[in-house]
Amino acid sequence: MSMRTAIGDIPAKEGQEVSVYGWVHARRDHGKLVFIDLRDRSGVAQVVLGPKIAGASDLRLEYVVKVTGTVNARPENMVNDKLPTGHHEIFASGLEILNPSAEMPIPVDTDGYDINEETRLKYRYLDLRRERLAKNLAFRHDTVRFIRGFLSDRGFLEVETPNLTRSTPEGARDYLVPSRIQKGDFYALPQSPQQYKQLLMVAGVEKYFQIARCFRDEDTRGDRQPEFTQLDMEMSFVAQEDVMALNEELLIALVAAVAPEKKIQEIPFPRITYKEAMEKYGTDRPDLRTDKDDPNLLAFCWVVEFPFFEKTDEGGWTFTHNPFSAPKPEFMDDLLAKRNIGGILTTQYDVAMNGLEIGGGSIRNHRPEALEAVFAIMGFDTDRIRKNFGHMLEALGYGAPPHGGIAWGLDRLVSLLRNEPNIREVIAFPKTGDGRDPMMGSPAEVDVRQLKELGIEISPSVKKENASNETH
Repeated sequence: MSMRTAIGDIPAKEGQEVSVYGWVHARRDHGKLVFIDLRDRSGVAQVVLGPKIAGASDLRLEYVVKVTGTVNARPENMVNDKLPTGHHEIFASGLEILNPSAEMPIPVDTDGYDINEETRLKYRYLDLRRERLAKNLAFRHDTVRFIRGFLSDRGFLEVETPNLTRSTPEGARDYLVPSRIQKGDFYALPQSPQQYKQLLMVAGVEKYFQIARCFRDEDTRGDRQPEFTQLDMEMSFVAQEDVMALNEELLIALVAAVAPEKKIQEIPFPRITYKEAMEKYGTDRPDLRTDKDDPNLLAFCWVVEFPFFEKTDEGGWTFTHNPFSAPKPEFMDDLLAKRNIGGILTTQYDVAMNGLEIGGGSIRNHRPEALEAVFAIMGFDTDRIRKNFGHMLEALGYGAPPHGGIAWGLDRLVSLLRNEPNIREVIAFPKTGDGRDPMMGSPAEVDVRQLKELGIEISPSVKKENASNETH
């Protein structure tokens, strides 16, 4: 292939011959002249194909082509101010059809909101060609790149943690992965890297972050995905204020860098206790915007002083956020003595924006006896604590530093900054609300031989239920 010019760069190539590659975005046949809009990732430009250009009349939408030609200034009355390339056009001297396209099942020259989502997800590789989604992917990339640079400049190490781990009772339902070699045993996909990032603090990493994949087997719930992405971070030798200050600085800098059109309503971010938030707003993620009709207004706030425990339906106790949080220092004695349980406040801090939680974290229990007390309050007997969390308790006994961290819901933050209605619009290949992928046809049955290798047999009642679901 000859030297390629990105379509977005043609305004700088006036009078020069260029070779451009891309997709036919639009086609207009004016008799002797055929006009196409040619699209690549960098932009769209008009190409003029004269009567001597073989194959011009064969072009259809989304054909992949190479065009050679000269970049000319458009006549004044033909300028298209809606396009960055709209003051120029390419007068073709050659055309090569690199690959034709079948008739498109969905249009890709619209914003796509009016197209059935199931169909969009089935043809997601086409859906992603539309300008809105292409820009969302680029914006997400810019966001992650900025975060990586910001934290790296402050001494953080990006460390990957395993996706095959152990199932532990710490929140939502786990996705289980059967082991072929240890038949009858299962891995779990991580709901978050919570334990690993704390173990990295025990290891002396001190400042960790990860753009982490997380997995939760939840029932169908609106704007949720079975797999999603967190910005995960943890720091040693910090107090609550240190973590909050760093994250506030990062959020302010991020918005200025990737979404400069956005205005943050109040800096520093307001702080509200959980009690105040519930009494005044009826929610622990209040929307503090003074003008809720302004799509570029961002109202961040911190919510602090959460209760550590809440009653279960059975009358016992469970954690409100996660079991690894430390209580506020003045409640440590209550935790260790297992008294005043409903009154213990935790070091949990959540950051909300425009009525949605975008991140949450806490200072952790770095002393094993404190973590053990949490599980005891939750009704775990000693054997169960040791079986499920013995590795954590042992690790904390080897000189674990005080540490704390936070995790952001990256998909949600990006969707809010892009003014998108849900996180599926900023994820390259999302699932449907009920966890299906219409494009790949997953989840799907597997070969009986694979199940046999794993020592797994599907019960007749499940087979019958699946068959019934398929007929409906």
